[in-house]
Amino acid sequence: MTATTARDNDTRTRLLETALTLFTRHGVEGTSLQMIADALGVTKAAVYYHFKTKDEITEAVAEPALRQLGALVQEARGLRRRGAQVDHVLAGLVELVVGHRALAAVFSSDPGVARALERTLKGEDDVKDCMTDLLCGPDADDESKVAAHVALAGIALAGGSPDLADLPDDELRRHLLAAGRRLLGRPRPRA
Repeated sequence: MTATTARDNDTRTRLLETALTLFTRHGVEGTSLQMIADALGVTKAAVYYHFKTKDEITEAVAEPALRQLGALVQEARGLRRRGAQVDHVLAGLVELVVGHRALAAVFSSDPGVARALERTLKGEDDVKDCMTDLLCGPDADDESKVAAHVALAGIALAGGSPDLADLPDDELRRHLLAAGRRLLGRPRPRA
């Protein structure tokens, strides 16, 4: 790797971290490319060198988490028992949310994220729909569908909530898993 490539990668990484910080403070719609440039101490042209639009930045900020969600869905599909699928999706989602609290906060509270990520989220395998299907199972009734949606949204909302920011990761993880299991009618894990 050349020095220029390493510097470009470092700038890109710092740009994405700065964008996420600004997105959590101001929302995606309330954050401009100029704000990102100013916070980084670079010109707007330097931001354009890496990303042509704010939507591209939003997609790049979300990409690692979306990749993890896609892998989670594929792993769960490979499990034979539906209960194992539900448990895997639930545990994986909780782990993802706890590991990316700031991103969870932006995802769950900012309508600009949904608009910016619409193209990414709507592929041949819509990750959210796949997760809901895995949690509900085949031929799910309306009550099961509602419970799955509440579990998915609730875990993301609670995990990214500023009100719970002081809660240690282990404690948040335990509470989110317990709440998700209750919502989905899953038995308590054996001790």
